[in-house]
Amino acid sequence: MNLNVKKISSGIKQLDCILDGGIFIGDNVLWYDEVGSLAPVFYLNLMKASQEEKKPLIYLNFDRSMISLMEHIGILADNPLLTILDCFTYGKGEGAEIFLEFYEQKKSNWLCQIIRVDEPCNSDHVTGAFFGLHKTMQGNVRFIFDSLTGMQELWGGEDDMIKFYSHSCPRLYELNTIAYWVVAKRAHSERLKAHFNKITQVAIDLSLKRGKASMTVLKAEKRDLGILNHPFYYWNKDINVIFDSEKRTAGRIDIGSRLKELSPSLRVSRKLTINYLI
Repeated sequence: MNLNVKKISSGIKQLDCILDGGIFIGDNVLWYDEVGSLAPVFYLNLMKASQEEKKPLIYLNFDRSMISLMEHIGILADNPLLTILDCFTYGKGEGAEIFLEFYEQKKSNWLCQIIRVDEPCNSDHVTGAFFGLHKTMQGNVRFIFDSLTGMQELWGGEDDMIKFYSHSCPRLYELNTIAYWVVAKRAHSERLKAHFNKITQVAIDLSLKRGKASMTVLKAEKRDLGILNHPFYYWNKDINVIFDSEKRTAGRIDIGSRLKELSPSLRVSRKLTINYLI
């Protein structure tokens, strides 16, 4: 591991600020998703940022059919620096003909590289596939593991997952990668989550509180943070993520801009008006 590590952008400016400048090269980032639909916007932003920086990214797909995944990724699939390891078709998809049709009719529709893993139920086979692929790439490669929960469903009990995660994370750290790991928050025991948290560099909880999405940083190594276990509320449209703090700042800027348009007689009370409106 290069001791002169640098940070890269997560693709979301406010998240970079919360994490004291961004994601360290070498970070494994756990995303605990309470409802199963909150994490994608964060890893899609990493994918977008990686493409803008012309960095290779490996996406391990366990939970979606390939047609569904390509619709989910959208235009980001049209990039030769993206490689998708399909662990669904012969995993949860059980090699069904309807899923295999993708390779006969649809695969050539996108610029990304798509590799079907024919033995995804074998953890050693999957590990060999993504580490072997990494050897062919240069620079700080990024990884997205779209479902640690789906991996456990294929591979057996928690002990197998502990073994896999314990071996993979330190290796990815030493290889100067950035890896996002998505976990279904309620699908695992406290024992397993405690083990994950011990090994990872960053752990983030994504929850719905009274119908509003919140993000809470549980762990962030090598950062002097005073925001651990503090919820940040946000909303998103497509892959654009806006935190409440940004909206309040934008509101103050808009008020100032509006006041500049007022008549000279009203500008005298500008300070009082701003305080009142805020």
